[in-house]
Formats: sequence, structure tokens, C-alpha cells
Amino acid sequence: MPADESIIAIHPAAPGKPALGAPCNGCGVCCIAEPCPLSRLLLGHRSGACPALIWDAAALRYACGMVATPAAHLRWLPQTLQAPFRRLSRRWIAAGKGCDFDAAVSDATPD
Repeated sequence: MPADESIIAIHPAAPGKPALGAPCNGCGVCCIAEPCPLSRLLLGHRSGACPALIWDAAALRYACGMVATPAAHLRWLPQTLQAPFRRLSRRWIAAGKGCDFDAAVSDATPD
């Protein structure tokens, strides 16, 4: 396998990765491949899947835990600041701005 390839495990029911610039569909590829700046800054996570990534079984998609359930990941966050933090997190991760993870995805499994 070339050095620039990685293997990541994605939930089998997750939607396929959208095209670059297309609306986010919750495929989780970007967050499983590497933590975003928000995760790096507030969770201290430097590589691998983001620990705040959550699987939403009802919606069959991944979601950002820093947006959906920030207190579960930031226990120091007061209840009164959770709603503003959710809004700020959505802005920091550019939620709703389109897929910005430029990677080719294959359904192939390793031998």
C-alpha cells in the first residue's frame, strides 16, 4: 500500500462520501480519518478518529458530538453555555458549508 493511503473503519450503514463541495451527509470519513482543529484544540486529540464523533443510529449517519452533545465531551462546560457553544462549534467546523475533505474512498477491504 502506498504511504499516502490509510485504512479507516466506517459504519456499514453510513452514507457514502459526498463529492467535494457537496452538502455534508454525515458519512464520517473526514472525522474518522483525522481530528478537526476543534477536536485538536479542545480535546487535545492529534491523530486518528475524533473521539467526539458519534453514530446516530436513528438517522444512519455520523454527527459531531461537540455540536450534538458538547457536555458529554467537555464536562467543564456549564449548562448555560451549551447552546452558544453548539452554534460556535457549527461555525468552527463549517457545518453546512459542504464537504471539504478531499480524499478518494474505496469500499475495498484489506486482504
